[in-house]
Amino acid sequence: MQPATQPAATPAAGPGASVAIRVQRLRLRDFRNYRRLDLTVDARIVVLAGANGAGKTNLLEALSFLAPGRGLRQARLGDVARIDGSGGWSVQAQVVTNAGTVEIATGIDPLGQPGEATRRSVHIDGRAVAGPAALGDWVRAIWLSPRMDRLFADGAAARRRFLDRLVLGFEPGHARHLAAYERAMRQRLALLRDGGDAAWIGALEETMAEHAVAIAAARRDTVARLRGALSCATGPFPRAGIAVAGTLEEALEHDAAVDVEAAFVRALHAGRSHDREAGRTGTGPHRSDLEVRHLDKGVAARACSTGEQKALLIAVVLADARLQTAQTGWAPLLLLDEVAAHLDAVRRRALLEDIEALGAQCWLTGTDAALFGDLRGRARFLAVADAAIIDMDTDLS
Repeated sequence: MQPATQPAATPAAGPGASVAIRVQRLRLRDFRNYRRLDLTVDARIVVLAGANGAGKTNLLEALSFLAPGRGLRQARLGDVARIDGSGGWSVQAQVVTNAGTVEIATGIDPLGQPGEATRRSVHIDGRAVAGPAALGDWVRAIWLSPRMDRLFADGAAARRRFLDRLVLGFEPGHARHLAAYERAMRQRLALLRDGGDAAWIGALEETMAEHAVAIAAARRDTVARLRGALSCATGPFPRAGIAVAGTLEEALEHDAAVDVEAAFVRALHAGRSHDREAGRTGTGPHRSDLEVRHLDKGVAARACSTGEQKALLIAVVLADARLQTAQTGWAPLLLLDEVAAHLDAVRRRALLEDIEALGAQCWLTGTDAALFGDLRGRARFLAVADAAIIDMDTDLS
């Protein structure tokens, strides 16, 4: 196993071989409605069945904290803590990667005074690392949840987060660029508001530009990879067209990265007065958008029915998972919350077949275990009730 400070290497496997990222043990403390949980699973698909409010989504959210970012709910750190707990929480997991098994621990310590800032800690094999962005070196995860059903109808922020999650599957360092860009952007705005030193502001704008171009280039590269895979997809899910719309992403189509970076520095400098007045940065990759189209109908995803939008979303996720597995040698961790609830039998069966073909560890939730009956004998079925996990009889007939 590699040292905790080193990222996992590309698998030294033969053509077509891949390594499934999988969690084999998960421990929670004061996380949402879980006071304590110690769960061990194997490499099979995991089905979590239970009533609404039992804790199924909470468990998937805990797993999502093993990857970079703020988890599948985008929750504030303090809101994740159990209501009648100490105010702190932790997620610990043994995760199998291509470099061996690593121990990942993340969470926050018990809170101090009301309103006091909290900071999320991350440890790999007992050693502290520099924030959640470092998790991208070890865990690559994709998730879908019911709150994403309106992804194409709502604002661009959620679509950007979704796109950046796809990018992380190919570029683990993308999380660091995002974090560094956002940090520099916040610092610049604070200095503009307070009348800070112009030279310092200029240095922050150069930092922003460096990371912004890296972000935009990674998004363009990922979209280009996915576009081909999606356009030739077969099966019951619709063919999806995909593109990224943004000032820097579009500039990179015809200009060299160094020129785009210099132009962005000039734009930031010219926009200082406007940004100070508005209290936000008017241009940059934080304003880009993901555009998806239903190719067979020739319409934007936002104009499709709710069912078609969900099918398009699933098509993108499946294509991304297949492409990650084929091109990086990593089969990503899949977290699919209530994904089968509104699918017809044909699409539900196709989804389960595609998941099995990937060889990835997938965690599925649903109120009715019978929706996953095609997996009986091949998946681990667990009942969730009041934050308790109970083994189920996999014979659902």
